[in-house]
Amino acid sequence: MKPVIAVTLAVAAVLVAANMLGVADAEAPTTTTATPVPTVSVDGVANVPIPQGASLAVATGVYREGMAAALTDGHGKAEYLAGKAGVTLGSVQSIVEGGGSIECRGAGEEGSYISYEGEQPDFGSYVSRVDTVLPPEAAATPVLKAKKKKKKGRAPSAKKASAPGCTLSAQVSLVYAVN
Repeated sequence: MKPVIAVTLAVAAVLVAANMLGVADAEAPTTTTATPVPTVSVDGVANVPIPQGASLAVATGVYREGMAAALTDGHGKAEYLAGKAGVTLGSVQSIVEGGGSIECRGAGEEGSYISYEGEQPDFGSYVSRVDTVLPPEAAATPVLKAKKKKKKGRAPSAKKASAPGCTLSAQVSLVYAVN
């Protein structure tokens, strides 16, 4: 019986030692390092008109059109940068939706901003602009402006009137491999 106990203890000791070596081997720093793939990162941007008061279906369609145009813009930028760097543009490594916004301008010389009254497409989690409403007491507070000096020697020029309407802006970030 004593030899069986001795053999069992010896086997157990060998297993414990092998287990410790396995843990030590797993915790050891690896000496192999992979060479990172060279990449070029760009942001594509597009502005497309959107009707004031657009339905959700129309707003979503316009946003998707904007994202497609932003992809095209980003691809053009990546090709340009790769060409200037003397490398070849490879495959897309990642695409990230950058969100979007809708901006509307009224008619007239000033082209003041007006509220967009339509449905909002799903811009993702990115918020690029938040419209705030001031309380009446803050809105009534006069704002003092510094006087501008008149420029000498120039004839007065007419301000260009901006066309009324709304514009949806869309952004995407792209990462391409380069060779």
